[in-house]
Amino acid sequence: METPTQRMLKIGKASIGLIGLDIALNKALAENIDVLEAPDYLFNAIKGQNYIPSGLAETYKSAFDREYRKLLGEETEEDGDLIIRIFGTGCITCNGLRDAVINAMMEAGVAADIDMIHDPDEIGRHGIMATPALMINGIVKIAGIHPTPVQLKEWLLAQG
Repeated sequence: METPTQRMLKIGKASIGLIGLDIALNKALAENIDVLEAPDYLFNAIKGQNYIPSGLAETYKSAFDREYRKLLGEETEEDGDLIIRIFGTGCITCNGLRDAVINAMMEAGVAADIDMIHDPDEIGRHGIMATPALMINGIVKIAGIHPTPVQLKEWLLAQG
């Protein structure tokens, strides 16, 4: 049985940590859930583990639709949104970078999807030679060391 982890996802204008979304996405993919049915499937799969404010169900479903389509390799509308990827083995240093990014996002007042990439093959495909590494909108900003909070905030504001 997989242990649910938290995944940061842009819901409306906020970044929200959701428990179990990765597991639900993988199950939807394994079960060949139709793209049109996926938002409802994912919503029902995670609503018991997460607080979803009343009235925001459709906003969440829209974000789930975007994530499922990305998983299927479809192009999705990003509307100038930040896409942050953190590459690493899932160690405490990589998780520390994620936490620092989240803190910088809160300080800068920006929202973004944060993808944690742990697969060594995927890390290599992006040309990353040292971890943890931070990619913002497809550009590797730093690898092998932690950026300062000031650097993170500057990068986020410059991209946002």
